[in-house]
Amino acid sequence: MSALGLMGLLVLAYLIGATPTSYLAGRLGRGIDLREHGSKNLGATNVYRVLGWRYAIPVALVDLGKGALPVALLSPRANGPAWFTVTLGIAAVLGHVYSPYVRFKGGKGVATAAGMFLALAPLALAISLPVWAGTLWLSGYVSAASLTATTLFPLWVRLTQPDAPYTFWASVVLALLIAYSHRANIRRLMDGTENRFRTRKGVVA
Repeated sequence: MSALGLMGLLVLAYLIGATPTSYLAGRLGRGIDLREHGSKNLGATNVYRVLGWRYAIPVALVDLGKGALPVALLSPRANGPAWFTVTLGIAAVLGHVYSPYVRFKGGKGVATAAGMFLALAPLALAISLPVWAGTLWLSGYVSAASLTATTLFPLWVRLTQPDAPYTFWASVVLALLIAYSHRANIRRLMDGTENRFRTRKGVVA
């Protein structure tokens, strides 16, 4: 495929990732803007806090798909260099975090990155799930669970796929991006003001 064609696929992956799933769930489901409720973040955790599981589970699954589909469906069409597959996934995650549809203020990127690695490194992702769940159970904080799982994830990639350098470096880049997107959560964790996962706030009138 030509360079122009590859660039077109990257833009398409970015736009797929940029689909503001949480925003649409709030608008279509309850007629609200989630950026004005709960943590004001456009992620599945805030959907749960404000709208409940009925909305949060589909949002999380779609966000996973936004990371998996560009890798699984667009990469075979590209027939590009080896690094191009992971670049498609990174483009989708960047779209989720910096969505042009919501003024470049999207979610934190965890679910979309997980979808990307579901296609690229499923065993490493499977190892990360109990790490995420265990940290959430012990701490009660989704942010702490996400940061712990993403920090350790490159190690699992290295151990399970030692011959996949592009996947490893993509996991490092996304771990740094997700840490950056959680910078406000990190400050709240340090200050002791972070909201626990069990806290439901509902829609503020």
